[in-house]
Amino acid sequence: MFLLQIDWDPIKFLDLGFFKLHFYSLMWIAAFLLGFQITKRIYKNEGQSEESLDSLFIYSVLGIMLGARLGHVIFYQPELITEDFFSIFLPFKFAGGFEFTGFQGLASHGAAIGMIISMYLYNKKVLNKSVIWILDRVVIPVASGAVFVRIGNFINSEIIGKYTGSDFGVVFKQLGETEPRHPAQLYEAFCYIFVFLALFYFYWKTKKSEQQGFLFGLFLVLLWTVRFFVEFVKEAQNIERAEWALNTGQLLSIPFILIGLYFMFMYKPKTKLS
Repeated sequence: MFLLQIDWDPIKFLDLGFFKLHFYSLMWIAAFLLGFQITKRIYKNEGQSEESLDSLFIYSVLGIMLGARLGHVIFYQPELITEDFFSIFLPFKFAGGFEFTGFQGLASHGAAIGMIISMYLYNKKVLNKSVIWILDRVVIPVASGAVFVRIGNFINSEIIGKYTGSDFGVVFKQLGETEPRHPAQLYEAFCYIFVFLALFYFYWKTKKSEQQGFLFGLFLVLLWTVRFFVEFVKEAQNIERAEWALNTGQLLSIPFILIGLYFMFMYKPKTKLS
């Protein structure tokens, strides 16, 4: 009767006494390390220097992490601005007692905006090529990283799905629950694997990388289409809404999808890449 039900009650961290090693943070580290290796292969194929690759890694980490954190605070937890300001930028909680929390509360929409801004700065300061050229290539490792981030969310029992109303699903024991929910985090992680494979295929097996904006646009369309539909089985995050209305995650996904379609089918670069 309960073959399709999973009781989920993992440990979230290793307590080393002076330091707690959160598995969620390890998922982010794995995402960046794998992304670095993928980008290294792409840059080698493009004839770019290792120095420019090292700079790209630094800009990417700072841009994505800051963007993800600020995005979460602005869209989902704005009270932190007045109640615990320094916890926005540091992996610590100060309100109600000092505590190491690791990097928690990160929004993918903010990460996307942060990535675009950091790539603009990276191009201006380091590469001097084209922001779109860079975005067409960095979205490939970003898509692979999204898989690890959602697995991290599952480990943390956060961004949970709605109750399934059946024996199917995951019981998040850490939340004190007894009824199964949709493992929305795993749905997303599984779909993001195919987003990565699609981008990887179009880059290495076709000439679409020569069409400026296509891969970046495809990334936006695929990733946020996945996000849009998975949101139907997610619990709303701290925001009241009517049952029939789209939630915040869906509303924020629509502009990204439209921008993606523009870059795939309408965008015309002003200058040709040499």
